[in-house]
Order: sequence, then structure tokens, then C-alpha cells
Amino acid sequence: MERISIGIPGLDNMLNGGLIKGKSYLVKGGPGSGKTTLASQFAYQGVVSGENVLYITLEESADEIAEEMEVFGFDLSPVTFVDASPAGSLTIFSEMFFSEYTLDVSNLKSIIEDVLKQNNPSRIVIDPITMLEVGSKSETDYRRDLLILIKLLKNTGATTIITSERTGETIEDFLVSGVIELLTSTDSGRIIRGVMIRKFRGSDFDEVIRPYRITEKGIEVLHETALFK
Repeated sequence: MERISIGIPGLDNMLNGGLIKGKSYLVKGGPGSGKTTLASQFAYQGVVSGENVLYITLEESADEIAEEMEVFGFDLSPVTFVDASPAGSLTIFSEMFFSEYTLDVSNLKSIIEDVLKQNNPSRIVIDPITMLEVGSKSETDYRRDLLILIKLLKNTGATTIITSERTGETIEDFLVSGVIELLTSTDSGRIIRGVMIRKFRGSDFDEVIRPYRITEKGIEVLHETALFK
């Protein structure tokens, strides 16, 4: 069973060596929890390993993400970005879209299929999937289309990280192979952060909530004894 490093040693350790190659995983957490940072570290680890990486951004623009990640030393210039954010132009697929275009899961599936014709990404990021539910006509349509999307991602053979701002149990939890949740709370006026593996099919994993920090080098997962230090 081949493992894929996220690029965060402490988190890879919690996953018993990393993600399982070719599977899709959900990273969920509230605003400011570090979902995009984690997804970008995963993407950057692919760049460092010489892999083709596809990053589909649905909220922040691709330029904003690239600039923010430069602060951590992550050069994402080799990454293929699809900017489907509200401010994005979808320039590399401009001939496919019209002014009345509304992004939903079906259109995202078409985007991914077109990218696959150009290159063969071994890592894919969709950040955040939450935006696609807004574009769906109904919850039933969203569930059906999401199942189709997950099957497509599986058939690519790529390892995928999908982020979500929804922290409760959602349909995405049941369709992916693993769920990583970024938890935040406050203590005496300071933010306490913890990462929890809620689900990880096909492998043992660390069930303890481990503290993490967002440092100048990105996310760092610590030992649990450091939680209140």
C-alpha cells in the first residue's frame, strides 16, 4: 500500500505514514483554521516530489493563494491552477464558458476531465467544496453529482484533498476515504488548535487530537503534551 506525504510530518505520523495513494480525503474546519494552508502544503509536497498537481480554487483567487503561500516558502508556480473563484476568470478554459455560467459539481467534473486531457495530475486539490453546494439546484442534485465527482476522482488515480467549511457531519464525510478535522477553540483569550482524524479507511491511525500551529513554515502538528503550553 503506497503512502503519499501531505508534507506535514506530524500529520503524516498520525496517518501511519501518510495518505493512501489514489484516494480522496476531506479536510474540514471553520474559517481561519488553516484548511487552505494544509491543502497548499499537500500541493507543494507534490511539486517538491516532481509530480503534476492540479489545484481548483472556488473561493480565493489563484493569485491570492499563491501570494499567501509564498509567505511560508511554498512556490506553487508549477501547479496547474483552475481559478473558479468569484473573482476568477477561468482563463485556461475561457472558450468553455459563457456569461451565464454557474459553477456546480457537473461543471467541475467537466473542468477536471479537460485538465486530464492536458496532463496527468497525481495530486488534486478542490478548495472548498462548500461553494459547489451553493451552485446546485437542490440537495438531491448535489448528492448525486458529488457521488459522480468522487468516482471520477477515483478513476484518475490521483490522491485528492477536498476542503470544506462545514464542521458538522455531511454527505461528503460518507463518500471520501478519510476525514481530517481542524478544530479551534479559545482559552484565556488565545486560540487553541487541534487536528483530529475522524475517519481513515484501510489503515490504522492516531485517534488522539493533536495540537497544531500555523508557523512561518506552514502547519506544524505537535505532541499532545504541548497543547496548553
